[in-house]
Amino acid sequence: MSQQYSLNDIVSALGGHVVGDGNVLINRVSSIANAKTGSISFFNDSKYQKALAASEASAFIMREAHVNLSELPKIVVDNPYAYFAKLSAFLNPLAVVPQGIHESAVIHSTARIPDSCSIGPLVSIGENVTLGEHVVITSGCVVENDVKIADGTRLEPNVVIKHHCEIGENCHFFSGVIIGSDGFGYAEEAGKWLKIPQVGRVVIHANVDIGANTTVDRGAIDDTVIEEGVKLDNLIQIGHNCVIGAHTVIAGCVGVAGSARIGKHCKIGGAAMILGHLEIADHVTISPGSMITRSLMAADTYTALMPFQTHKAWLSTAARIRHLDDFADKIKQLENEITLLKAK
Repeated sequence: MSQQYSLNDIVSALGGHVVGDGNVLINRVSSIANAKTGSISFFNDSKYQKALAASEASAFIMREAHVNLSELPKIVVDNPYAYFAKLSAFLNPLAVVPQGIHESAVIHSTARIPDSCSIGPLVSIGENVTLGEHVVITSGCVVENDVKIADGTRLEPNVVIKHHCEIGENCHFFSGVIIGSDGFGYAEEAGKWLKIPQVGRVVIHANVDIGANTTVDRGAIDDTVIEEGVKLDNLIQIGHNCVIGAHTVIAGCVGVAGSARIGKHCKIGGAAMILGHLEIADHVTISPGSMITRSLMAADTYTALMPFQTHKAWLSTAARIRHLDDFADKIKQLENEITLLKAK
């Protein structure tokens, strides 16, 4: 946070162009409302003009169309929000970790670990594990046998990668993530449940981020697959044999049941539920809290929830819903009677 960069320095590194004083120094990114001297904020919507005028930021990131809304210096780009994300990463780089293996780590003799990797305290790495260059595995992680992790991937503390899974390049898994635990597979016989061995893997492609305490189950027979660029929030459950298409984003507390196939570039809101064996087309948006009970084969926004009410009003609504068939029969009867009256 103490490192300062001029607007000109930032543009040289990230692109865009400066309008106003390019020598203004920036040391942090902030929201418009909480910005102080040295802060830069992004402005993306003209309905926030009052907040823009009241902001104490030293500079803004905005579109060409909004340049005249402030006299302060600004960086002009086509997508202020995306630029804000890049700038935040530029100003707040990940801490540099020392290369090498901590003395408390337990590493099987058959594991292949390049010298450029960083293995933290109390890490456990099993048989025949293969790590790429510059992999970072922080404290308390467990990597079981026959796992492959490609270049540049980072595991935050207490991540578990179960046996035979494959992780692509430049992934980032946050604390508590579990990849490759058994899927929920049981067969019923004589009133009892028999566990079905889960013999598939989890295969995760490059540039996937997975939030804290999210779980991705291994396949029952085929693999569970998370394609390139997928971003998963915290506390998500991905069931066995699911396929999540490239560059899809899924918000927190979503549950995806086994064998669902979600397309590319989808957006799934928090606490949504997707039943098993369904197919979701590319570019679908699902609203928060929606329960998806059938396949969605056309790109659109889908919502499956009722607006909230007071509990008393909800009970009244629920009572009416239970009588919808009776209401439909009465309406049909009335329509028939009206038809007869018109015929006289």
